[in-house]
Amino acid sequence: KTAHDMGREYRILEALHPVWGRVPRPVWYCDDETVLGAPFYLMERVPGVILRATLPEAARPDAATMARVADAFVDTLVELHGLDYRAAGLGDWGRPQGYVQRQIEGWTKRYRAARTDDIAELERAARWLADHLPPEADATLIHNDYKYDNLVLDPDDLTRVRAVLDWEMATIGDPLMDLGTTLGYWVTASDPDWLQGLALNPSIWPGNPSREALVQAYATRSGRDPGNAVFYYVYGVFKVAVIAQQIYKRYVEGKTSDPRFAGLIHAVRGLGIAAMRAIQTGRIDA
Repeated sequence: KTAHDMGREYRILEALHPVWGRVPRPVWYCDDETVLGAPFYLMERVPGVILRATLPEAARPDAATMARVADAFVDTLVELHGLDYRAAGLGDWGRPQGYVQRQIEGWTKRYRAARTDDIAELERAARWLADHLPPEADATLIHNDYKYDNLVLDPDDLTRVRAVLDWEMATIGDPLMDLGTTLGYWVTASDPDWLQGLALNPSIWPGNPSREALVQAYATRSGRDPGNAVFYYVYGVFKVAVIAQQIYKRYVEGKTSDPRFAGLIHAVRGLGIAAMRAIQTGRIDA
């Protein structure tokens, strides 16, 4: 219910910009729908580089640089989770108690509302998540869509994160669930070809850590222990699958005609298989 709420996103930028230099400066919010047909806000442009999986190979960082970018990626997430959100004026923002359970119930409900095909693996993954809720970690500010293409990097030094973008799903909740969302997008070169082919993230490029190494780096730097992280990875994969399923349902119902969406059901099925593989092996890497 909070996604794409322009006023909400403007508020978090307004709160964070004075205390954390890694968000764009918000300029103006307008809720008068007669101007553009919907509420909107303006923010400063942050020039820089955004890494996307579709970037031509010649334009990609080399492996050594990519490894340092990945380090900065983790450091920035740890930094984000360490922000004093109460001091920033966001103490009443979100409902951290019971966050993990609400997320599992909410994404399961969204999946079933968008379901078009019977996919046993996703049904089993949803039940497994509900039956294996971990203890809640401390509550922090969480981004909920933290991945490479939401970071603006300094063009003169790609290891310097200039800004974190797209705060519309941010809230106060369990930071390990935020890590889980990141893991859901963290496809690596050791994953099956079909999973790499989804082009979810530049994490497939040489120099990036495995999912297990990413988790270990986060745990070491944050002091939080996600264990073997299977629960958080399965949650992230399930969440990505649900988002793809929602888009596919819109395609099936004729609400969008974009031909790119015609084969999304295959991605949904594959993500279900990836989730069950992690559950059955007890590992988050292929």
